[in-house]
Amino acid sequence: MPPVSSPGSLDRPAPRSAIGERAARVRFRRAMMLMLMTLVLPGSAQVVAGNRRVGWIALRTWFVVVVLLIGSLVAGLFRHGLVLDLATSTFALFWIRVALMALATGWALLFFDAWRLGQPLTLQMGHRRAAVGVNGVLALTVAGALLFGAHIVGVQRHLMLTMFDGDQVTGAHDGRFNVLLLGGDSGAGRWGLRPDSMTVASIDAETGRTVLISLPRNMEHFPFVKGSVMHQQFPHGFDADYLNGVSTWAGDNTELFPGSKNPGVDATIMAIEGITGLKINYWAMVNLEGFKDLVDAVGGVTLNVRQPIPVGGLGDDVTGYIKPGVRKLDGHDTLWFARARDDSDDYSRMARQKCVMSAMLQQISPQVAVTNFEKIAQASSAMISTDIPASEVSTFIELAMKARSQKVSTLSLVPPMIDTAHPDFPLIRAKVAQAIDRAEGSAPAPSKSPSHRSTTVTGGSIGSKSTGYAANEADDLGTAC
Repeated sequence: MPPVSSPGSLDRPAPRSAIGERAARVRFRRAMMLMLMTLVLPGSAQVVAGNRRVGWIALRTWFVVVVLLIGSLVAGLFRHGLVLDLATSTFALFWIRVALMALATGWALLFFDAWRLGQPLTLQMGHRRAAVGVNGVLALTVAGALLFGAHIVGVQRHLMLTMFDGDQVTGAHDGRFNVLLLGGDSGAGRWGLRPDSMTVASIDAETGRTVLISLPRNMEHFPFVKGSVMHQQFPHGFDADYLNGVSTWAGDNTELFPGSKNPGVDATIMAIEGITGLKINYWAMVNLEGFKDLVDAVGGVTLNVRQPIPVGGLGDDVTGYIKPGVRKLDGHDTLWFARARDDSDDYSRMARQKCVMSAMLQQISPQVAVTNFEKIAQASSAMISTDIPASEVSTFIELAMKARSQKVSTLSLVPPMIDTAHPDFPLIRAKVAQAIDRAEGSAPAPSKSPSHRSTTVTGGSIGSKSTGYAANEADDLGTAC
């Protein structure tokens, strides 16, 4: 017969080592759970096993943050301007940055307190090391993400403070904002930032539909807007230099502009208003030497290079050529695509500059802007100076977002339409008004002659000096480029 077990043998207690192992695993799971609770609901570990008052304060704070975040996202879906206002308000950005740093610090402290509540000294050495590692990773990841967010907010606030320091807000004129874009060329032996490129961006205040009106730097004998300081000095028109020389003249006669931060820009605006009949709201000066940093910051720009574009020149040797084709150019090559004049002329260069503007507008997506934000901010602060007040930045960002889905019209006041040596100013103002009316849908499109359909390429642009360049006068800049 098989041996019969003695009564009570099934109830024999487990060895103490097994009990200790199970207890150790329970303590380890409890410690890990407290840390995970802190990750999901900061303060919940303290409510369960620690200082309940601290825990409830943390939970309420977390609840308020989540409600504000969800509320902002929902509101942003229906009103983009609210999000843009927050992103451009230096006051809001300051407190958002402070809040992010406070959250990072508080959350990290809650993680360390959760580790303490897990009684690490009672854990086995392997469990203790694992708990320390997990807690450290969670604390550093969460706090690091929040601190990085605070850093980005700080970069944005610094950008707003340093770039947009204008203090005068102006409303739309006849339903449009007119912003003068100046391309400045700085270098050794040259005064300041010379506005060698002058374009008025006339933007519909409701739809964002934009007309780019470019003026040649070699225009002569032009009037200044009546009542201005420059009109008093040159009542019969500017006879001292070309249009791009107005800035230099004003810089040599700053006593005529008391209290002005930028006499050269102010004088140039007086000329642009006198020539076009448009009232300028704001201006922005782009340093072309810093432009390449912005292009590099967004990862380059894709352009249709119609013929070899020289790299170099402008008084120096040509060191190479940008080859024809649809290609993605880095900042260096994009800059030369926009400014090259060798084997070309000013009017072709103006057309290519418009193509660069169009490409930048269409290709810099919100995703690209967010992922490269710090590089873009650093490049922009070094590249752009403007009198747009910080309070108006959100308005123009929203208009730019609307403009991405619409055609951009162009008008360049160049030959053969305009003789830059003897401009017909009534004709110029009529052409400007017609271009704006067509963009607003209140005027018929011009009839196209065979010269407008020319496929001849000169200086990197469709057309020739005698027939005009497609990108210089187009109702859809994207197709002209």
